[in-house]
Amino acid sequence: MTEKAPDPVQPANDEARSLARKIWQEARFAALATLQAGAPFVTRVALVPEDGACLTLISDLASHTQHLRTDPRAALLIGEPGAKGDPLTHPRMTWEVEAQFIEKTDAKVAAYLALQPKAKLYIGFGDFNLVRLTPSAIHLNGGFGKAFRLAPADLTG
Repeated sequence: MTEKAPDPVQPANDEARSLARKIWQEARFAALATLQAGAPFVTRVALVPEDGACLTLISDLASHTQHLRTDPRAALLIGEPGAKGDPLTHPRMTWEVEAQFIEKTDAKVAAYLALQPKAKLYIGFGDFNLVRLTPSAIHLNGGFGKAFRLAPADLTG
């Protein structure tokens, strides 16, 4: 009989929650993976953290916008490698998300521009959309041997 290997992914603890919140709050960019006819498609997007989720601004001209309109399921890879050392040892998170196209209210635009000021050049264009990316599951890689499963509530709790 073959023994089952121990699960290397740990449940969330206070240290993991704190690290996840830090990565999320400091994130200004991420890799967004969408589904294109069932196949993965990855692009880089700008981010703004908001109420346990992230906002991004995307154009109707972008392929990933059409993918999200067809299937709102996606994933985000959040976390930049540091200036030194092996990039694979730096913390990062993968979020399983659902995309929701939201209204560009004055408050949402102001919040977005506060952290992404260069977007002022195009946020008012009619083909640009604010999209809320809400996580359903969070996978944190805190560095070598530090893998955690988190719930969305772990970001705000």
